[in-house]
Amino acid sequence: MSKRRLARENCLQALYLDDVSTLETPDILAIFQMQEFAREEKVFEFYKTIFSSATANRDKIDGIITATSKNWELERMSAIDRCVLRLAVCEMMFLEDAPVPVIIDEAIELAKKYSTENSGKFVNGVLDTIAKQHNLRPK
Repeated sequence: MSKRRLARENCLQALYLDDVSTLETPDILAIFQMQEFAREEKVFEFYKTIFSSATANRDKIDGIITATSKNWELERMSAIDRCVLRLAVCEMMFLEDAPVPVIIDEAIELAKKYSTENSGKFVNGVLDTIAKQHNLRPK
């Protein structure tokens, strides 16, 4: 598994914890800092960057997702799908340090691994639409 994927997987788990628990962001960061992956500084820094950006920009990210997935309210999405989308939209819109197709592929793989068999298609459709609407995909 690539180091970036490891960071993304842990970030997904942290975003899920943020979504379904009452823990504060610093507490979640502290929990994940004790995990094995955090021993590799670059992996942990990438994780922290995504997680901090995703939580700081959550309202904007949710607005982008809501505007795109008109037939699906955020509250009706599975928590994992919602968090995968937040992670990917954060990377695409706020970090911009990986190519959009790579971010989308990573999100699809996370959705397939952690959610339902249809989640990969759902995540792909939403993210592809966001990428097109915001002119993020190469033509």
